[in-house]
Parts: sequence; structure tokens; C-alpha cells
Amino acid sequence: MKDITISKDIIYIGADDKEIDLFESQYVVPNGISYNSYLIKDEKNVVMDTIDKRKTDEWFQNLEKALAGAKPDYLVISHLEPDHAYNIERLARKYPEMKLIGNEKTFAFLPQFFEIPDLEARKVVVKEGDEWKIGNHTLQFFMAPMVHWPEVMVTYEKTEKILFSADGFGKFGSLDTDEDWTCEARRYYFNIVGKYGMQVQALLKKLAGLEIKMICPLHGPILKENLAFYIQKYDIWSSYEPEDDGVLIAYASIHGNTADSARELAQILEEKGAKKVVLTDLARDDMAEAIEDAFRYDKVILASSSYNFGVFPPMEQFLRHLAGKNYQNRKVGIVENGTWAPTAGKCMKEIVETMKNITIYDTMVTIRSRLNEESRTKLKELAEEILR
Repeated sequence: MKDITISKDIIYIGADDKEIDLFESQYVVPNGISYNSYLIKDEKNVVMDTIDKRKTDEWFQNLEKALAGAKPDYLVISHLEPDHAYNIERLARKYPEMKLIGNEKTFAFLPQFFEIPDLEARKVVVKEGDEWKIGNHTLQFFMAPMVHWPEVMVTYEKTEKILFSADGFGKFGSLDTDEDWTCEARRYYFNIVGKYGMQVQALLKKLAGLEIKMICPLHGPILKENLAFYIQKYDIWSSYEPEDDGVLIAYASIHGNTADSARELAQILEEKGAKKVVLTDLARDDMAEAIEDAFRYDKVILASSSYNFGVFPPMEQFLRHLAGKNYQNRKVGIVENGTWAPTAGKCMKEIVETMKNITIYDTMVTIRSRLNEESRTKLKELAEEILR
């Protein structure tokens, strides 16, 4: 891993994981993931979270090197999800005089994961706005419930004006991966935190009064420049507003005819001057990226084959994911295919109608097995309605 410099007194002790196949056993991470952890060295030494069991040995080596013979006085527990908390018990047993800083919900959940010796005597329970002076540095704690677990809190270091943001502002990808932040941060946000936009908005309001010079998340790069850009992205994403003017055509095709109709619609839209058209094959492409794009653009077209008097399962899975993540404030078009009893349109519409502030285009396209003159005309009518 490349050297990660934060400041003279704050040392990065996390690790990259490039061998992981699926993050949280469901998200493809072609460039791996980072598990971030930090040590603040002062009159009192403070560890900011541990990391995943996959990198336990590397993490302890990094910690001991950074401590240089000293001992940690405190461990701040921002979030109890195992990719950040796995080594709490081992650390607590290694350093029996170390105290644990968390909130009431932290310590309600902690015994479900670990058996900490003398836990009651070692607990430091903090609440909203509490400050903890450790020498030249002062830590201030802000509760962030449901961003994205109930016990989550963030820590603001007042001297160097650094925000330790837990899973907020996180990103897929190892730290030595050279890639655009926005795409993988967006995919991370909507698939992991996206359901909790209201809670993210509440946290952003709390942070608005702070002078922040650096953001240190638990996944992804340390953010040091142009912080307004990252904060603005989080504001857009958590308010469920579209980020870009564009059309996502998400299709679920059994034998290829529905896919042909999706591609033809994309071509019609582009010829008519659509700013951006994105196609995704829900049966083959990364579902997490399809969800990301659905939130990114202001319009989505759902094209699906009928299946067992319902809708083809990849489309149903996609729509259930969107509904579970509070998809809203978008325009939706429907294209269905069926040889003898087209049912996909009705099924898709029923799921979409459970979502908040969704406008469904009046033109619904029904294809009987493959495109013909009549269904092509309806595709063009749908394209015209989309671009009106």
C-alpha cells in the first residue's frame, strides 16, 4: 500500500483488501476495498476503529509500529459492523487498561459481538456534542443513527479540523487504485446507505456548522481538497434528487427480443437528441451499478419479458431493490413483452406505484414476441413523450 499521510499526530493504520470477491457478500469490488483505521498520538493515544478480520495481522502490525512502544489509552468505536469492529475484543484483551468510547447503543450491541473483560469499568459513554480532550487534540462526537446502523457516530477532531466520518463518504476500491471517486462512491452510497437519505440529511445539517479541512472515512480515500464537491454530492444523493439529465434503459430479456427493443429505443432517443442514454442488461450486468444509475439519472425505462404470468425475475429483483432503497422523484416508462399473455407491464407498474413521487409515462409499449410496425410506432411515441 502507498503511504497515507494524514498529519504529524494522526497516522493511518488501515489496510487494503484486494483478494475479496464480494463486499458484504453481495457487491462486486473489482478493485478491492480499503478498511480504514487511524491512530491519534497525543498525551492520550486514541485508536479510531479496528478493521475486518481479513486483515487482522496487518492491522496489528501497523498499530504497533505507529505506537512505537506506547500503549493505546482509548478506542473510539464509530460503527460495530464487523468490517470495522472485528478486532475490538482482541485489542481490548491485548491492552487491558485501554478504555472504549461509544454511545449507549454501541454498548447495547457490543456484547452481542464480543466478550470484553471488565467492560462496565472500561466504558466511556458519550452523547451528542460531547467533547473529550486528549492533550493538544479534542474529539467531539455527533450521533449518526441509521447511517447506516443505529449506533453509528462520527468524530470531529477540533484542533486539526478533521472529520472521522464512519461509513459516510466511503467508496469501493483499494487506496492504491487510481480511479474516479464519484462512480464508485455513488455505487457504494446507494447500495449501502441509500435507504437512509433522511438520516444522512440530518447528519449533514449537524456538520454544516463545522469547519472541516479533511474527511477520513472508514472505506476509500482520505478527502483533503475540494471538500465542498463531496459534501454537495452527498446532499444530492441523500435528498433523492436526480444527479444528471439522462435515460437509463434497464431491460430483462429471456431470448433477446426484449433486449432488441431496448436497444432500438436507445437508438431512437439518441437520434432525437437525448443528452445521455445508458443501457443495462439486468440479467448479466452488475445489479449494484444498475441501481446506482437508476438513482443517478432522472428517467428510467423498464423493459421486461413476461414470465410465469408475472415479470422476468431479474427485473423484479431490480425493482424490489429500488423500492427497498426509497427510490423516488423520477419519471418511469414501461415496455413489456409477451407471446400469449403479456403481464410484465402490469407487474412492473404495481411495484413502481409503491414508490414515492414517481411519474409513469402514459405510453406503455406492448411487444408480442418481437417488434413489428405497431410496436415500433409505440416505441417512437414513448421516446417523444420522454423528450417532451
